[in-house]
Amino acid sequence: MCAGVPLSCSQHPANSTDLVKLPWPLPALRRPLLPPHVLIAALVGINGLLLVASVLLRVPGSVLIDLFVRGDLSALARIEATHLPRLLFGLNAIERIDFSHLPRALAGLALVALACGLVIRARTAWAFTLVMLTLAAAINFHLNIRFDLTFALSLVCIALLLWYWREFDRASFAAATLYTLVAVFALLVYATFGTMYLGREFAPPVTDLATAFYFSIVTMTTVGYGDIVPHSTDARLFTASVIIFGISVFATSLTVVIGPLVGGNLRKILAGRFIHVIRKNHFIVAGASPLAINVHHELTKRGWPVTVIIASGADNPYPEDADVMHGDASDNAVLTQAGIEHAKAVLALRADDSENAFIVLASKEIAPTVRTIASVNDSKHLSKLKRVQPDMIFAPPVVGGELLARTLSGETVDNDTVMRLLFHGDT
Repeated sequence: MCAGVPLSCSQHPANSTDLVKLPWPLPALRRPLLPPHVLIAALVGINGLLLVASVLLRVPGSVLIDLFVRGDLSALARIEATHLPRLLFGLNAIERIDFSHLPRALAGLALVALACGLVIRARTAWAFTLVMLTLAAAINFHLNIRFDLTFALSLVCIALLLWYWREFDRASFAAATLYTLVAVFALLVYATFGTMYLGREFAPPVTDLATAFYFSIVTMTTVGYGDIVPHSTDARLFTASVIIFGISVFATSLTVVIGPLVGGNLRKILAGRFIHVIRKNHFIVAGASPLAINVHHELTKRGWPVTVIIASGADNPYPEDADVMHGDASDNAVLTQAGIEHAKAVLALRADDSENAFIVLASKEIAPTVRTIASVNDSKHLSKLKRVQPDMIFAPPVVGGELLARTLSGETVDNDTVMRLLFHGDT
């Protein structure tokens, strides 16, 4: 039985009223206990924390792992007093930071923030994380830190992100805005502290944070008053990188934040419902019947993406976070918008059998290779629905009536009997 609902399956029309065999067995819908995106997010967050700690505390990542992960207290003996920032002793901690390693700390902070986006399977977080992990690995390689734990962990996270890229299929206005703000902040920190680090290579020299912050804003916005000028090759290349990154970040910010407002989505944004699911390898459920609602619940509980199509103007009985479309499920345009070409199956589960038949026909017209499943609410329509050749037919009245009659007649009803009725049509 499928999700506790009696069903009969058909592939070709038959003259008899017997139920025909199921042509394609549905695979077991199983998911691991810990979803891949959660595991990847945890690894990315740990990698970011190790990067930050290794720079600010000046403690190698291997020592931190031995101390906090393995619980090896003997690792304390390998931590020197110089590893601790002077901020703990009331002195100026910035003097203890090696500015050549500052990009590693910034990359670590960005990875910690991006890990939160990976938990909600945000496509934006996935893309930014790949960039930041590549950058972190490149920085380690450049600083000749190639055998550090963070370098190996960055490579592992990159491989996992590329392997499980389908897990990150959500694009959200809130997530995109958050990471745009993070990118602006990270660029500002990079520009300010980079200017401080190269302060003597500017004319006049930059010796305080206020001047470095001012030069960063002027450079990022490409204003360029000319009062502070880089005069060395390193300073010029650094200034050029700030200009390029500044233009890229601000252009992305305008696209992400202003674009939806201009597109007329302000009301949805204010309501907190501006979310779009990338529809791929999903199930399309047409209808709002009790069977459709239960199927949606069981599929989503197993971690499968589901797109629901209900009639225009009808009440929405599905959860608020469900991907629901309003329209005619037998309309080619609606099915195309629901991503039928990339769907695993289309389930026509409306209360009207004729509408289910039209949905099957429309689905086969647009995407002949996509599986079609239809429910029959009246046993008189079973033979007619078989003529549209869905890959599977749910027939609760037929199978349910047969099982009830066998029970009332005192006949044996066991698992073998149920399987014969469902898959062999042996009545």
